[in-house]
Amino acid sequence: MWPTHAPSIAEGRHPLGSHLDHLTFLRRYARRLLRDVRGREQARALPVLRRLIAQKVTHEIRLSELHAIRVSMQLKHILHMIARELGFPAWENCKQAINQQPDHVLDRYRIDLGMFDDYPLNWFADAETARQWQREHGGYLIAYGGQMVVVLS
Repeated sequence: MWPTHAPSIAEGRHPLGSHLDHLTFLRRYARRLLRDVRGREQARALPVLRRLIAQKVTHEIRLSELHAIRVSMQLKHILHMIARELGFPAWENCKQAINQQPDHVLDRYRIDLGMFDDYPLNWFADAETARQWQREHGGYLIAYGGQMVVVLS
């Protein structure tokens, strides 16, 4: 059986430093996302744009319209999106409280950056299925949007 504790965090494909406090980590992560949004690769820009729409950061704007004006996106938009993903109403609230949160609240973003190194990731559509699988096989659970990931370390 696999352990159920958090695996060690590596620098991954996009090193940000595993020693950073949560606020610094999120700001650097947001800058990376902003570069993806403004960049030429649609495969990197579109997922972030969809997240902005899902978190209602851009009011009543369609994906195609947002894609057309993506170069005008600002860091504040990305930070606001991240705050909402973390359950805060706005970035201002998030930055006041994020450093007091447990480390696991940033695990979703660590997956994006490849910081769980080469540990196997098992994806599940819902939390209950993931928990059932974890009870049988072990692993470390991470919420990723509406999905769940089990990291086997």
